[in-house]
Amino acid sequence: MQPNQPPHSIAALMLAAGYSRRFGADKRRLQLGDGRSLLAASLALPCSMLEEVWLVLRPDETSAELGLSAGIRLVQHPATAQGMGYSLAAGAKRLLAESSAMAVAIFLADMPHIRRDSLETLLACASTDKILLPSYQGKRGHPVLFGRDFWPQLAALSGDVGARPVLQQNAEALRIVELADPGVLQDIDTPQDLARL
Repeated sequence: MQPNQPPHSIAALMLAAGYSRRFGADKRRLQLGDGRSLLAASLALPCSMLEEVWLVLRPDETSAELGLSAGIRLVQHPATAQGMGYSLAAGAKRLLAESSAMAVAIFLADMPHIRRDSLETLLACASTDKILLPSYQGKRGHPVLFGRDFWPQLAALSGDVGARPVLQQNAEALRIVELADPGVLQDIDTPQDLARL
């Protein structure tokens, strides 16, 4: 077990190895109105609430060049360039090997508007044998929480459909958590998304 880590803790895994092709530039470095980068703003919530934060980056990057704070654990693997499934798999493998958390919350690096109370609600519902999907007005969002029981399936993912196969194979373990928070849906894929937000 990690030092100072409660046995029922929840880890965060943020996926930030994408190439922002729809945005047309590295959106992770995009400066928001408050001066923070999009990546730093998206990391702020998990870093403020969870002791264990893992970040999947491209294999040729350092946290220093992205201006990230100390304490974030990096996951880097050559296959992450091939899609989100590979990023999830690389992260889950490291978690299985190095984390004692009972669940992991999967965050995306372009979602800076998730509210603190939303994450608190999700964390309170987490367990080793459940998958929690936040929802706003009937639409599913992020972060998705996977109990430890599902980490081996995450570690076997590939392709670019994310965790969809794990969700489909474990429908009985899924819990939809309806939240009054549009931030669980608001990602920034295009310059138009940024302007709208």
